[in-house]
Amino acid sequence: MIELVERLAPPGLAEEWDSAGLQFGSRNAEVDAVLVALEVSGEVLREAIARKAGMVVCHHPPLFRPLRRLLEDEPEGALARDIVRSGLTVYAAHSSLDASPQGVNTALAEVLGLRDHVPLGGAAALEGFKLVTFLPPEHLGAASEALFRAGAGVIGDYEGCSFRTEGVGTFLPGPGSRPFCGEKGRWSEVREVRLEVWVEGPCLERAVRELMAVHPYEEPAIDIYPARSPRRGGTGRIGDLPRAMRLDELAGLCRRRLACPAVRFAGAAEARVRRVAVCGGRGGDRAGEARRMGADVLVTGDVSHHEALAALGAGLAVIDAGHYHTERVVVPFLARRLAEMADAAGMEIEVFGSERETCPWQTGGEG
Repeated sequence: MIELVERLAPPGLAEEWDSAGLQFGSRNAEVDAVLVALEVSGEVLREAIARKAGMVVCHHPPLFRPLRRLLEDEPEGALARDIVRSGLTVYAAHSSLDASPQGVNTALAEVLGLRDHVPLGGAAALEGFKLVTFLPPEHLGAASEALFRAGAGVIGDYEGCSFRTEGVGTFLPGPGSRPFCGEKGRWSEVREVRLEVWVEGPCLERAVRELMAVHPYEEPAIDIYPARSPRRGGTGRIGDLPRAMRLDELAGLCRRRLACPAVRFAGAAEARVRRVAVCGGRGGDRAGEARRMGADVLVTGDVSHHEALAALGAGLAVIDAGHYHTERVVVPFLARRLAEMADAAGMEIEVFGSERETCPWQTGGEG
């Protein structure tokens, strides 16, 4: 299951400051059910145990800052103790899921109905590998399937990506060889196909192993080249509403679709907006990029007083729908996608989204 999560949120997309990845348990743990949650709280932990989940995939890492000590009478220590005692595997996809084209911001853009949305801001390089092998044409299908099954050949929202070219391979089998074709001691020329795929780091070892298992040659020629690919995501998305609407109307749409009881906006209520930038969580500092890409409004959370003033000064309206509610949309989105991928891979694993609310804020109060 971890390999599936990392196909959706490649670790190479994570920021340097992040502490995401496997936080508790083992990469080799066998699980029958997975709970997807925004974060791990005591209630979410009890939900996972009650629903017999062996793994929790969360967005916010339970261990975000290094712990100098692990004390059971402190909140982080008590939660860590309970996770360890439960035997759960916990994997956090944090900034990698923010930047993923199948992550937080894509979920947010789709919930708001944005069309033709693309990453917000520039794209950084993603480190990976180009894996190349050579084999007879009749074995191309089995080799391709093995590589794709291992997570190779994924480019953005496209799977099964490869390039194939035909040519002639030559070899001279030695006296101790057992050639798949040709004869010992005789020069051979055979028709072959060069198969190449992009592989991200976490998938490389398995991709090579799966390829070796189906490759017909006694000594397969497998080349691995370090490669850099334009980052296929970006923290934030930008796209267009189906129609222009008033700023206060869009704020109401955010309140309904994000189930956020307290949405605030900065800008003229009657201003017409259509091009919308989104950044789940805290994104007030993305106003400059949003404006440069032609956005009329930025939808995000945790916007400070000065960030709102700066955005307005640049001619950009802002809607603050809260950190929790602009990220919570990824839970059903991610659970559904992981379930589809597990089913396609023949894994009998149940995947479900958490039903626990972990937002710390309430609205109202007596005047």
